[in-house]
Amino acid sequence: MDDDRGEPLTIGRLSRRTGMPVRTIRYWSDIGVLPPAGRSESGYRLYDARSVVRLDLIRTLRELGLGLSDVRRVLEQRTTIADVAETHVMALDAQIRVLRLRRAVLSALARRRPRPEELIRLDKLARLSADERRQIVEDFLEEVFAGLDADPHLKARLRHTPVELPADPTPEQLEAWIELAELVQDRDFRRRMRVMAEQHAAGRGQEGPGREPGAFLWFAKKIAGMVGEARQRGIDPGSAEAAQVLDRLLGPADRAQVLARLEDGQDRRVERYRQLLATVNGEAAPSSRLDDHGWLAAALRAHP
Repeated sequence: MDDDRGEPLTIGRLSRRTGMPVRTIRYWSDIGVLPPAGRSESGYRLYDARSVVRLDLIRTLRELGLGLSDVRRVLEQRTTIADVAETHVMALDAQIRVLRLRRAVLSALARRRPRPEELIRLDKLARLSADERRQIVEDFLEEVFAGLDADPHLKARLRHTPVELPADPTPEQLEAWIELAELVQDRDFRRRMRVMAEQHAAGRGQEGPGREPGAFLWFAKKIAGMVGEARQRGIDPGSAEAAQVLDRLLGPADRAQVLARLEDGQDRRVERYRQLLATVNGEAAPSSRLDDHGWLAAALRAHP
């Protein structure tokens, strides 16, 4: 071929050699990004080997997403490829965050039949700042515990559990945050959590587990250990062996009160709250308490 012998290339030959459309090469030449090496006697543009190298560089930079103004600055050595690449990495990171936000909102919408106002609300939830996210959860906890003599260790644990959605969250974390924000703003869920907190506070004045600071968390671990073991052993809640488990677990506590608190706490939304919080914070999902509490409630009904 002529171009392989170092002869000037017409725009058509340059197109065939590089695979770039003639229209694109002509446009880049017109705006000065790919100036021709010369002109033929008939006035046609001619290109040389350096034009081929320059064209390949332009194509690579454009495929990486650089605008023609940045390409021109690189070619004219007014900036370096490294500096332009760093700038574009930051721009791409911002675009990725926006796309993840959109994906989270669309995933949430795909699970329901949204009204226009719901679409707007979900989009706003996804775009909240870190301070705004924390404020939503703090408002929820304030309504749940305000004025109650709840276990201070429990209150501290809930209040200081962060809602730390990272700067570069996964789609699962974003979707979990949207669901969590909806849950803690749900009036019925807030009422249910307030009732549970009131019953817990009232139980601190009674005999049995739940009176000392930290006792609530200690008792929850005790349930997980003793009841979890009983379930693994296949002990029937109505059996005499289950009654012995209750004796060791509860001692002289008022079993009717314990049962009432368990039944009020058997709300899957409470479990979901804990799971969503863990997902948002990038932590392992906590083990479910529902099965243990269900076994304990059944044992309490069988052995009041």
